[in-house]
Amino acid sequence: MAENYRINVLKKLDVTDLAGEKVMIDFETGKYYMLTGSANDIWDMLDGNEESESIVNALIDIYEVDANQCRDGVLKFLKDIEKLGVVSLEKRD
Repeated sequence: MAENYRINVLKKLDVTDLAGEKVMIDFETGKYYMLTGSANDIWDMLDGNEESESIVNALIDIYEVDANQCRDGVLKFLKDIEKLGVVSLEKRD
């Protein structure tokens, strides 16, 4: 069975769309982040009460990508932004 996580958004960042990319600014730390490609879609799907598998399934429909490859990419992105303190991940059964 695939790993599934509940995604809790901890910090709302200021987000600006620039020509199909997102620039996110954390005014608390003064850091900014650029999102491109499917990271844009993942970010748009985070509503504060999402599960990683629902994001994977939505992206599979959009991009027609292999499920395992998609899941690996989604989890990597989520774990990266978890390290930044933007979200927390709670493993689901």
